[in-house]
Amino acid sequence: MGAQDSIPEQQKEPKIGLVLSGGGAKGFAHIGVLKVIDSLNIKVDYIAGTSMGAIIGSLYASGYSGKQLDSIFKSVNFDDVISDYLPRSAKTFYERDNSERYAVTLPFTNFKLNLPSALSRGQNVFNLLSKLTLHVTDIPDFEKLPIPFFCVATDVETGKAIILDQGNLSQTVTASGAFPSLFQPVIINDQVLIDGGVINNYPIEELKAKGMDIIIGVDVQDGLASREDLKSAPSILLQINNYRTISDMVKKSEETDIYIKPDITNYTVVSFSEGKKIIKSGVDAAQLKLEALNKLPKYKTKREVEVDLVSIDSIAIREVKIHGNNRYTRAYILGKLKLIEDTKVSYEDFNEGVNNLVATNNFTTFYYEFEKTNTPNVYNLSATVEESKTTNFIKFGLHYDDLYKSGALLNLTKKRALLDDDVVSLDLILGDQVRYNFEYYIDKGFYWSVGVRSRFNQFNRNVNAKLFLNDYEQSLVGLNKIDIELEDQTNQLYVQTLFRKDFALSLGGEHKRLKIKSETVVSNGQDKERFFENTDYLSVFGTLRLDRYDHKYYPKNGVYFSGDFHLYFHASHFNTDFDKFSIAKADIGYAFGISDKLSANIFTQGGFKIGDTNTQSLDFALGGYGNNFINNFISFYGYDYVALTGDSFVKGKLSLDYEIFKKNHITLAANYANIGYGLFESGMWFSSPNYSGYAIGYGIETFLGPIEAKYTYSPELGNSIWLFNLGFWF
Repeated sequence: MGAQDSIPEQQKEPKIGLVLSGGGAKGFAHIGVLKVIDSLNIKVDYIAGTSMGAIIGSLYASGYSGKQLDSIFKSVNFDDVISDYLPRSAKTFYERDNSERYAVTLPFTNFKLNLPSALSRGQNVFNLLSKLTLHVTDIPDFEKLPIPFFCVATDVETGKAIILDQGNLSQTVTASGAFPSLFQPVIINDQVLIDGGVINNYPIEELKAKGMDIIIGVDVQDGLASREDLKSAPSILLQINNYRTISDMVKKSEETDIYIKPDITNYTVVSFSEGKKIIKSGVDAAQLKLEALNKLPKYKTKREVEVDLVSIDSIAIREVKIHGNNRYTRAYILGKLKLIEDTKVSYEDFNEGVNNLVATNNFTTFYYEFEKTNTPNVYNLSATVEESKTTNFIKFGLHYDDLYKSGALLNLTKKRALLDDDVVSLDLILGDQVRYNFEYYIDKGFYWSVGVRSRFNQFNRNVNAKLFLNDYEQSLVGLNKIDIELEDQTNQLYVQTLFRKDFALSLGGEHKRLKIKSETVVSNGQDKERFFENTDYLSVFGTLRLDRYDHKYYPKNGVYFSGDFHLYFHASHFNTDFDKFSIAKADIGYAFGISDKLSANIFTQGGFKIGDTNTQSLDFALGGYGNNFINNFISFYGYDYVALTGDSFVKGKLSLDYEIFKKNHITLAANYANIGYGLFESGMWFSSPNYSGYAIGYGIETFLGPIEAKYTYSPELGNSIWLFNLGFWF
């Protein structure tokens, strides 16, 4: 046994301290060491940790065994935790639409761009720790945990190490692990705190000061990297951070009675996918110290506290206390959290509500803790928010498709423009087809919200002549297709409310300015162009929407429903034969996983028109591929855009998606449809489909959005069409 492993044999009952260093994913090795310590039934009297060592140390101190920690960390998707991934279902419809339109979002103040303080706010880390430490939420003094504990953070203003031994356990541990540039700082007691490893990554002196006689130390720090490995900003930043800690470890390792150094040279601080191997390296390193470890004091029977790993299904919340909100009302915050006091909420729903609040980007931090009440298993929720001071954003996107061609999206967004809970957004789309989208929205959550929307779209296309010409006119010009220029400006005033947590109901009025002209067809041989539409329409509408897809473009699970009803009651003088009419349509989808990589999506659509048969420009038109079509244009594989027309239709589609490797998708799809005039009156909608099409495609998820190429074929036409798409649809 070396000098480091010497143990005072004369001491009757020495106090055992355990110090765990930081090291990112390499800190998984701590779990392997703890599994060996548990197998020997060693009695640990105090734990100190930094960064990942603080995270694992705090959980062990709160009662979890090494084996339980092994199970927990193997089940966690650390890519999602670190990146602040928010499940799509957690966002409101408005916020979801925005997140699936822009590739880059930058805040600005006084016309100066502001870069974020970090890549992640660390909310998912905090959420995970809050759930795992719920059983000790009533213990603010960490010395009174099942095993006394403290961790180290760094005051970014003074550069001093801060010992954290009381307060909100999950918040203090989050602060200790707030790696600079990756996680935003955490404010505790008016101190701006970051990763403790910047100053003290191995707090052995502080642990000895707690009266510990023998120190077990687990060191998972990096060595200095060579120039070949210093090719990125994070690696250089980590190297700079390591100068001090590696130098300090020379002395600290000598002061450690049982020094355990797992072999983690082949792993990095972000090697979370290698967790199983890293844990094994901890086991192997601890087993090399079995002789020294076996001499340590042991529990008389077994460790006194062991947490039940059965997940908490629900939490009964009696009262909600909110602190720090000034502009945003309590009702707004509760609405986003989807919380009602004095009720029981599933932990899954609560976590989803937290994600929903964070997704608004109206708050820079949201910390909370559950306070135990006199009633068993009933809690008060005490939450503290910090409202974001940034209200101006500039956003960018790029897109190409076969209908609108290329487009560059520039967005300006202003929050709190007139009211504390409103948003003004303007999209300018520059390219082959200039377009815009404007929206003003007052967000009241579960109460009735109010919005104003204005949109302008235009495109040129060779389309089915039936949509604009009757049989007599077609016979005169002798054309099956005509080249049209379509311009659509739609303005809406609407109210919207959420109910049952999943549905959005909107009611409103609409003004539509529709202009369609062609230079292919002339009226009398002398005109240069002919207008098929130059009409202002007025309508009232209602929509009901449910969207539980986990991904907009490649859903693996969830359901989708969208129902829309428009009553057109007025048209301007151009449409002289106008009579009021209604259009109803609905989309229903169901996605489910077949295996880890293979999923299926069943999608059905249908619509019909009631009333005026003379106005055909708002009829249904099938063909092409797209996600953000206007009016009643519907995607349909195998046919060109606006190839199939009618005042009623039914369509079914089956898609198979195989994620060949991460974010790379091979898709197979088949769609079938009936479309025509009076389809539901004649009963033809229920007959065998008259139209079919098939597609095979390859898609890649990028920060710009999906990049897709699809080969489509229709057996009725006997020919194929290639379809391309780049970027989010807008």
